[in-house]
Amino acid sequence: MADPMSPPTNHLSQPIGSPLPDWAPRPRPPRSPMQGRFCQLAPLDPSAHASALFEAHALDRAGRNWTYLPYGPFSSAAEYTRWIEWAAAQPDPQFFAILDAASARPVGVASYLRIEPGMGVIEVGHLSFSPALQRRPAATEAMYLMMRRVFEELGYRRYEWKCDALNAPSRRAAERLGFTYEGTFRQAWVVKGRNRDTAWFSIIDAEWPALRAAFESWLAPANFDADGRQQRSLGELQAEARER
Repeated sequence: MADPMSPPTNHLSQPIGSPLPDWAPRPRPPRSPMQGRFCQLAPLDPSAHASALFEAHALDRAGRNWTYLPYGPFSSAAEYTRWIEWAAAQPDPQFFAILDAASARPVGVASYLRIEPGMGVIEVGHLSFSPALQRRPAATEAMYLMMRRVFEELGYRRYEWKCDALNAPSRRAAERLGFTYEGTFRQAWVVKGRNRDTAWFSIIDAEWPALRAAFESWLAPANFDADGRQQRSLGELQAEARER
């Protein structure tokens, strides 16, 4: 009797991947807004977003946010605007501004990249969260909205997060958001004249229902007290959703 946990085999008795009889290439992500309770993601627009984003990032006076990105810090609003103009024109990466829902001010940037419709694989990256966005519910909600589009609207199979292996805050963020660490690609890039080993993380479609339940429980108004403090952590809710 065949082991139900064993992979299927071909006519040569070689193990092969599970068949995907209903698989078809997925659509590319649309350039349309994503709306949440704490934030909105809007297609990056230099005229609407560049100036406010530069001001928001200027709150990071030491420039810590740019250490692990391949660009920045930017010495002037004009220099940053030129980068925003470049970014907004790209089909891949596809950039979004993250707007605070209460003020409608841009406070960060995120993108989809390495978009592979034929494989159903897409990556999130180019995350530059200003101090006005960091450690706020809007930051988590922005990542949830991007995941929801990938898995529910578009039907992708795999969502990736990659970062400098030395970027401890990014690695912690990936794990908090439900990504699984898969390994480190050694000497993968040269960034700003330095070696970069790249840590890979992923979420696959089978994991999304439990993650969605955890995100929605965490983002619910009942999970925050009158001062905006969380009642239960996202990690706790993820563990509970997986058990269910």
